[in-house]
Amino acid sequence: MMLAQLVVSGIAAGMLYALVALSMTVVYRATTVVNFGHGDMVAAGAYAVLVFAVGLGMPFAAALVLATVVLFLFGVLLQRVLLQPIIAGPHLSLAMMVLAVGFTLRGAERLEWGNEVINLARPYPRGVFMLGSVVVTMDDLVITGCVLALLLVLFVVFHVTPIGRIIQAVFQTERGAALVGINVRAFHAVMWGTGAALGAIGGVLLALIVPLTPDMGQWVLLQGFAAMTIGGFGSLYGALVGGVLLGMMQNVLGFYVGTVFIDITAYLVIILVLLIRPNGLFGRRSTVRV
Repeated sequence: MMLAQLVVSGIAAGMLYALVALSMTVVYRATTVVNFGHGDMVAAGAYAVLVFAVGLGMPFAAALVLATVVLFLFGVLLQRVLLQPIIAGPHLSLAMMVLAVGFTLRGAERLEWGNEVINLARPYPRGVFMLGSVVVTMDDLVITGCVLALLLVLFVVFHVTPIGRIIQAVFQTERGAALVGINVRAFHAVMWGTGAALGAIGGVLLALIVPLTPDMGQWVLLQGFAAMTIGGFGSLYGALVGGVLLGMMQNVLGFYVGTVFIDITAYLVIILVLLIRPNGLFGRRSTVRV
């Protein structure tokens, strides 16, 4: 029975990892760039809600919407102002730029809040439900429901709408997409904004169940990157499956082997997957810009 409880709890945690991986995958799938500063954007989304909801007294739903819009605009400006001018340069320059932006965000948060540990108030009642002998919390249901709803929206956008065909065209060949009239620069900016907005939602959900600190982004980035590695870069399904598998592995290994595995499972997963199946479960070979 303990195994069933660990699996259920792991799925709930894995859904958060999956949402972070999804927000990174959106950017990667559209631009083939891995944003190593994404974790700090996730944390910035949570701090934005803190400012709007607590500092300005806005209702939680309105604060979440406004924070999502702010992070979307931040992602657009990041791509247009800082990344576009160096997009043709060495790949390392992109990685250094997004890392520098991430450290800047983290420094600004530490300047304002220091090392203060903050817990966001839940906008829904806390509750516990029993499925046989397995405990399911309201947090588990809210997080899982939100991630599945976002995944459904992304599936429709990527596979049903004309926007999805544009994304596929740019992902396969930017030069070919430009030749058929697609504004690749503007498209990249929008997808960076979308990834930042999705990350903001993930940061808010995470801050509801774990303490919010300026360093939260480092841990979030590792979990999201490990989930992407398991599922395969560019795969929406892979991001979901990878996040859930990672959450379950952390719980099961942490309980049966040792609590240290809760912290190091993501590192081990990245090493093993890159050695055994570099493309992940659902990934495909492509050129990666980091």
